[in-house]
Amino acid sequence: MALLRTFLIFAAASGLQRVFASLNDSFTGAGVRAVFPGDGNYASASAAYNLRFTLEPAAVAYPSTPEEVSAIIQAGIDNNLQVVARGGGHSYVANGLGGKNGSLVIDMSSMKNIAVDSSSNTAIIETGNRLGDVALALNAAGRAMPHGTCSYVGIGGHSSFGGYGFTSRQWGLALDTIFAINAVLANGTIVRASEDSYPDLFWALKGAAPSFAITTSIEVNTYPAPSYAIVMEYTWSNMDYEIAAKSMYSFQNFSLAGPASPFSGELVITKGSQEGQVTFGFTGAWYGQKGSAVPTLQSWLDTMPTPTSSSLVGDGSYIDTVAQLSGKNLNTTQAADSTDTFYAKSLMTPEGDPMSFEACSAFMQYLATEGFSSNTNWFVEVELYGGPNSKIREIPNNATAFSRRDTLFTFQLYASSSNSLPPFPEEGFTFVDDMANSITSNMPATWNYGAYTNYIDDQLENWQTLYFNDNYPRLQSLKAQLDPNNVFMFPTSIKE
Repeated sequence: MALLRTFLIFAAASGLQRVFASLNDSFTGAGVRAVFPGDGNYASASAAYNLRFTLEPAAVAYPSTPEEVSAIIQAGIDNNLQVVARGGGHSYVANGLGGKNGSLVIDMSSMKNIAVDSSSNTAIIETGNRLGDVALALNAAGRAMPHGTCSYVGIGGHSSFGGYGFTSRQWGLALDTIFAINAVLANGTIVRASEDSYPDLFWALKGAAPSFAITTSIEVNTYPAPSYAIVMEYTWSNMDYEIAAKSMYSFQNFSLAGPASPFSGELVITKGSQEGQVTFGFTGAWYGQKGSAVPTLQSWLDTMPTPTSSSLVGDGSYIDTVAQLSGKNLNTTQAADSTDTFYAKSLMTPEGDPMSFEACSAFMQYLATEGFSSNTNWFVEVELYGGPNSKIREIPNNATAFSRRDTLFTFQLYASSSNSLPPFPEEGFTFVDDMANSITSNMPATWNYGAYTNYIDDQLENWQTLYFNDNYPRLQSLKAQLDPNNVFMFPTSIKE
């Protein structure tokens, strides 16, 4: 028996060596730089942002052109490997490393060109760029686009799955700016997809791109950088959970009334200093007339207790608000990004069926009690998507693969280990799951809530419906047509 085990181990190792040799030959012939197991920089090349995951890809390849991406995909096919793209590398469940061992990773970090066309006010952005670098390049031309606040997040994955940011109520999601996508298909073919060319592929790429192709660049419409912008910050320390429930419910009513589109913001809930309390915060941004930021929010502030602190932050320029909301360098070449050890979930609440006061109360009570005793560092963000003046909701749910346009709030429910290092405490999973359950269990069984694919959750049940809703059957059909051999596969990829 021991001899058989030794033989199987030897055979497996020999097989892997043949795969590595074949990949190396293919990459050398195509002029592609790659890192393999055993190389000195393999550990850093295969490291996940979320340190809950330690994965071993077959190789990490670094293309600099679409033709090189095609060659890498072909090498993966020849060696029966599944292929994934990694942009910024911030997938919450390490999907950019395949979400499992043995995937071939195409790291896009060498493809960072940004070309702004001042005559058409469009831009071509390669998908190795990160959000901070995109913001700086567009701002230098007096332009901007909607995107998230985390400067180190890659534009490729961010725009593939939506791309919400503080300008989204005014301009839409990042994917809404895209009018063409340059990509490489599962058979190695290089295409430019738009509404006129490969329209079905274009539809799928705007909401579920990594399941269908490797995106090399996006072509986007841009907006004039606002002439005035400011960040608003309010904090209510040690708020009793009953008052916090009333505060969240009143913010929901305010949001349903439809604040002006240059306004957006989020509630930020963290641990209180004693059981039964939370720290309740609001961060907002205004991209309109100077002096109108606080008046836009005033009707909600009038329902609130006196804040512990409040301030307007920034010098009035658009790019300063991007920097203030990021909290990090926008130039991502100046310093390395940090890592974390965490578990996160999301919840997208339908605008047409908002949360009951009972659900708000149960949620805040849970945070004020279980959240006080949790051995994790946690936060909750309640991001404002909808309301009558939101650009996001103007597009039908079936217009792109992104299916949750009728959302009022998107919750990000996030807990890190106490020191941000492994291991993540086992009870932390239940703690975060029950954050979401405290809301959903106090709503009708038919409540059509969703989840946000940029806050991807590898333990989410019924994820196909929660992420893609009625669009999932069409995505399955297109997967069968465009990637019948399942070349682009990871734990939450579209399944036939």
